Amino acid sequence: FLFYIFRHDDLKEMLDSNKDSLKLEAMKRIVAMIARGKNASDLFPAVVKNVACKNIEVKKLVYVYLVRYAEEQQDLALLSISTFQRGLKDPNQLIRASALRVLSSIRVTIIVPIMMLAIKEAASDMSPYVRKTAAHAIPKLHSLDPEQKDQLIEVIEKLLADKTTLVAGSVVMAFEEVCPDRIDLIHKNYRKLCNLLIDVEEWGQVVIINMLTRYARTQFLNPNINESLLEENSEKAFYASDDEEEEDKKAEPATLAKRKPYVMDPDHRLLLRNTKPLLQSRNAAVVMAVAQLYFHLAPKAEVGIIAKALVRLMRSHSEVQYVVLQNVATMSIKRRGMFEPYLKSFYIRSTDPTQIKVLKLEVLTNLANETNISTILREFQTYIKSMDKDFVAASIQAIGRCATNIGEVRDTCLNGLVQLLSNRDELVVAESVVVIKKLLQMQPEQHSDIIKHMAKLIDNIQVPMARASILWLIGEYCEHVPKIAPDVLRKMAKSFTNEEDIVKLQIINLAAKLYLTNSKQSKLLTQYVLNLAKYDQNYDIRDRARFIRQLIVPTDKSGALSKYAKKLFLALKPAPVLESPFKDRDHFQLGSLSHLLNAKAAGYQELPNWPESAPDPSVRNVEVKDSIPDWSKCSSRKDRKEKKVEKPFYSDSEGESGPTESADSGNFLISLFHRMSHVLLHHSHSEQSSSAEDRKRGRKAVKNQKSASESESESESSESEEESEEESEEESESDTNVRKKRTPVLKQPPKQSKKESKKETQEMSLLDLDDYEPAPASASVTPVNFLSSSLVSDLEGLSLTDTILAPTTLAPSGSIKMYELLHRIKGEGLAVEYCFSRQPFSPEPNMVAVQIQFTNNTNSETKNLHIEDPRLQSGMRIREFAEIDVLAAGESVTVVMGIDFCDSTQAANFQLCTHTRKFFVSIQPPVGELMTPAFLTENDFKKEQGERTSALSRFNTHSCPSDCSFSSKHLSFFSFYVAVSL
Repeated sequence: FLFYIFRHDDLKEMLDSNKDSLKLEAMKRIVAMIARGKNASDLFPAVVKNVACKNIEVKKLVYVYLVRYAEEQQDLALLSISTFQRGLKDPNQLIRASALRVLSSIRVTIIVPIMMLAIKEAASDMSPYVRKTAAHAIPKLHSLDPEQKDQLIEVIEKLLADKTTLVAGSVVMAFEEVCPDRIDLIHKNYRKLCNLLIDVEEWGQVVIINMLTRYARTQFLNPNINESLLEENSEKAFYASDDEEEEDKKAEPATLAKRKPYVMDPDHRLLLRNTKPLLQSRNAAVVMAVAQLYFHLAPKAEVGIIAKALVRLMRSHSEVQYVVLQNVATMSIKRRGMFEPYLKSFYIRSTDPTQIKVLKLEVLTNLANETNISTILREFQTYIKSMDKDFVAASIQAIGRCATNIGEVRDTCLNGLVQLLSNRDELVVAESVVVIKKLLQMQPEQHSDIIKHMAKLIDNIQVPMARASILWLIGEYCEHVPKIAPDVLRKMAKSFTNEEDIVKLQIINLAAKLYLTNSKQSKLLTQYVLNLAKYDQNYDIRDRARFIRQLIVPTDKSGALSKYAKKLFLALKPAPVLESPFKDRDHFQLGSLSHLLNAKAAGYQELPNWPESAPDPSVRNVEVKDSIPDWSKCSSRKDRKEKKVEKPFYSDSEGESGPTESADSGNFLISLFHRMSHVLLHHSHSEQSSSAEDRKRGRKAVKNQKSASESESESESSESEEESEEESEEESESDTNVRKKRTPVLKQPPKQSKKESKKETQEMSLLDLDDYEPAPASASVTPVNFLSSSLVSDLEGLSLTDTILAPTTLAPSGSIKMYELLHRIKGEGLAVEYCFSRQPFSPEPNMVAVQIQFTNNTNSETKNLHIEDPRLQSGMRIREFAEIDVLAAGESVTVVMGIDFCDSTQAANFQLCTHTRKFFVSIQPPVGELMTPAFLTENDFKKEQGERTSALSRFNTHSCPSDCSFSSKHLSFFSFYVAVSL
């Protein structure tokens, strides 16, 4: 008693200490106690006082403790509810999540409004971990107060739209708990969940896959509907005999007339395609979830891929093996063909537990056919020698099932079972008798010797079920053994009072049958047995004796039924059908607890039936919101020009048309040229001792010309605060002077922000030119590669010449990168690649020309290649290529299509269709391919340069060293790069 009072006093003192280190140590010890299963509830008052501790580590452990005991100590937890509410506003995401977790663990209805408010706020939290915790709290609140369901559904709908993989699994679990029938909430998020599935944590993958399985059964058509019309019994059709095959061929034309061509929904295919990689998951639950999804949703031709993954799981722990084998046993009844290649994987090891052995026997029996039955029977012969009696009995039953299902080995199995009757083990003999009795019912007249042999065993076998089986056989076929049957009845009458109830009932039946067939020898014995049964302690036996006496012994009180006694007792009885105990389990969803128990468990949701007609697939279409700048959301070019008026780039009048656009293009080119020359000069000056004086002279020259455009300079400098003051002023001067002369030069470039323009300009100005050599310096300068990877890829394959760049030089060649649009495996032999030809698209100059190459890798023709169902962002357009009627086997064809990407890098999505299939593909352009090429000779460039007097005057203000040369090669390269950039 004293120990109970004073225990944990040291921990309480540490928790009351002012030192965080002692509190932290105490909390670590308490959490360790909880992990070991010890009760630490008496520490709740001491722990809850530290919930307001400023130390983050202590606070985390306090919340861990409170989550465990908040439900048990509700009154004390309520006293700290204000602290939990403050924790919801903590800057640390772990504290916010822990506070919400503790709050939802307090099962008191009075705080339901507080919990609801906390969940709504957490659902909008910036941290995905907090949103995940909010999803976990939803089922807790729903179980506490079901009336909050409508508000919780709104939160679930909001969280379902979350694009974070950390939240997906938790919110789907909340959906399954709160509103599993609200399929409409899944429509808009279906494709997102399919695409996120591979990156979700394993627990979430299992939940999402099970939910999507039920969703698919309500939204898609049965992919095996045509096969079910042709094969009424899939089991017999798989291993049909020759006669049955001929009958099927005769009935096939009539069945084909009823068939309708099945085309799988792209969303159905998306689910199957995205779950297939998860068969390689290290988590057995994920693999099992994907396996059941394929079994319930996939076409029969594709279900076979799950067999290898399930066989791999059989190398895991015995618990995992048990669950997997339960499901394999059910699958192998309907689709035995997919496990046949792995037959040896189901052979039984001596180290397997009994329940695993029995399940493997079940699978082996289901897989048995005329081809492998000899191998399986040899295995069964070995199993019968096992020391595990339950396993031996199951093996004998398996032999009987094989003999029933495969007529060719029936005699062989029967002879083997008869040999087991001489076994020393009574249990083996008893089980053999029971199985032989069932097999003899199929052909009793051919096996009268076996019946005689079994009659001789009645004195030695003591197992009640075996004795009852022998008596039933002798009574049923007493006409085949007329001399032995009365003697067996005599022996059994002596021991009647000592027999088990099941044996007594069969003795009464045997006496009745002998009385009807051989009354001379058995009349007295029958009366003796019926008199013994009349006073038996079991009321079933007494009732049976009275019933049979009135039926077989006619008296004045007997009714008309006694006339038909012989027909009743000696009627032909159908042979028993030895079926698998897993035959009727497939109505439960595979992998579920209900399937494992073969009984409906609490919370189980029935797997819906396939719909007769396909529901509307458009409910899953989602309008994609552009995450690009506002100017790209305009639906037309006119709208974009109006936007340009609102946000000028280099000129207030950029929204105007005609010469203004060309003049602004000239502004951009000259400004870009001047910046490049300035950076080159600045680089060379920096290596000389007089660089400071040169920069001072440059700033002085700029300030002298600043007054002409003071307002423009101020507007531009406000937009580019991150740029240097010197560059801002020089750019302002250049732009002001150039606006005085507007001459059409090039097409208006796509609009972009000021900062992006300056950033790109700086990157281009740092190009490492081949012929440029800086002045020698005393210190060695380490060369720096200023070319970014994206810039290199954009400039790849561009030729630099002094002559005009004709459009033909931009034709596709080996240097232009080819992109894969459709892999030949996914395209079922059709491979599609594309490239950006960098040529004008003649039908519409505003579109980007995309060259597409089709290659037919199959042995048959591909027909009707065309584009359907383009899914484009707002403002984007597509110009389809002409339909390709026929693409012969092994040949390739190239076509050109046009796409207006609306000055964005958003992908253009569409369907690539053949005469049999449809494939979803997308083309996403690199930034460099969106720019319009322009062609200038060196003379034209110098002419344009000369017309920009302001730019030249500023160029002359800088003193150029003698070794600083700007050759024609530089100029040609620069002119070409500017042309591509525009």
